[in-house]
Amino acid sequence: MLVNGVWTADWQPVQAKDKDGRFIRQTSSFRHWITADGSAGPTGNGGFKAEAGRYHLYVAYICPWASRTLMVRELKQLQELISVSVVNPVLTEQGWAFGGYPGADTDTLNGAQYMHELYSRADSQFTGRATVPVLWDKKTGTIVNNESADILRMLNSAFDHLTGNTLNLYPPALAGAIDELNARIYSELNNGVYQAGFASSQAAYEEAYGRVFAMLDELERQLSDGRRYLLADVLTETDIRTFVTLVRFDAAYHGLFKCNRNTLSSMTYLSAYMQCVGALPGVAPTVNVDHIKAGYYSIRALNPSGIVPLGPDTILN
Repeated sequence: MLVNGVWTADWQPVQAKDKDGRFIRQTSSFRHWITADGSAGPTGNGGFKAEAGRYHLYVAYICPWASRTLMVRELKQLQELISVSVVNPVLTEQGWAFGGYPGADTDTLNGAQYMHELYSRADSQFTGRATVPVLWDKKTGTIVNNESADILRMLNSAFDHLTGNTLNLYPPALAGAIDELNARIYSELNNGVYQAGFASSQAAYEEAYGRVFAMLDELERQLSDGRRYLLADVLTETDIRTFVTLVRFDAAYHGLFKCNRNTLSSMTYLSAYMQCVGALPGVAPTVNVDHIKAGYYSIRALNPSGIVPLGPDTILN
């Protein structure tokens, strides 16, 4: 936690909770947008023009919110335009750190040891949690955005004139359906697993557990009609947002977060769907099971022994 730009306490997983023990997620603080011409987006200030080599993503393979930005970067062929740094998956007393683990990067761009240093650099009076993903502007030396939903939208379209990539993960004809399903999947599943895992009362846990499996059951039925993706045969951002939770389910949420009615691999259609999305070009390298398990099982509040399970044997074929 940063207070007025100063680190104040050892890292804790629970950001806030209500009177009934429900986990409450922090609202993202930096909400500027990259646009093709640098004009202001739906939130924040203008001045962030889409330019090759100007922007950098800070991500964690453990984090589903960060990993969905990595997926869109791959699918939209932005690898040469936007560079990436991966943090250490093991949470430290000062939160996300750089280097010190296979597959983790040192911060060669800004020379930071911890992610919170970048937040203080962007805003010397910042108060809040230093989360990933972070979309960084090399030109002005600041954070553009730390809300993954925003980053998905801007990566989907802002750079199209530079790449010629025509994939549209938010087609106008499906915008209403995407927004409606996104909201429900976020509440019941994406954030629902965290509300189960970080609940501080039995009632809050059972409530979240019920919502998680109600949504999984609904998606299983929806996919049983032979459709390839959640909205028929068109890949949308809803699939990206869903995939990142599904691919972590058996490795982390089933055991550590007590979402243990059944494994995801035992759900015929959802399991096949996860494999389908995971087989798309560039997606599999954004999934690092070693980082996922090392990261989640480093959360001492949930796993005091620090023991990392050996299974499951496979996530993606």
